[in-house]
Amino acid sequence: MKTAAEIVAHAFVQAIGRQDVAGLVALMTEGHRFVDSLGGAVEGREAMREAWMGYFRMVPDYSIEVESTLCDGPVVVLFGMVRGTYAPDGTLRAENRWETPAALRAVIEDGKVAEWRVYADNEPIRQVIAKAGCSKSIPD
Repeated sequence: MKTAAEIVAHAFVQAIGRQDVAGLVALMTEGHRFVDSLGGAVEGREAMREAWMGYFRMVPDYSIEVESTLCDGPVVVLFGMVRGTYAPDGTLRAENRWETPAALRAVIEDGKVAEWRVYADNEPIRQVIAKAGCSKSIPD
């Protein structure tokens, strides 16, 4: 049986899979904090609304496949794969598809995600971007 914290973390993953920015924002605390693989952070629900919108424009089919979940009170850690297709022009091309193992850590406060932290090697998407000849920076 899932805990309340696990239910919220999995709902966040499902909203990501639907590219549902409004759903993600509804699941965030006002002071939500996103931390990428290199430790870079974005703070605030509204800043993350813009960040997710931009990411989904770049990777419109981004998804997370959760293979296992650990929960300790308000902290939920999800292990699995992240994948998507780099599509700077909106076209999904098989050669621009990537995937990598990932761990994601969610801190849940009052039924919402206060922090979402990603631990993933972004080299696969960087290689796709380089091959596509684009110098656009990819967040970690």
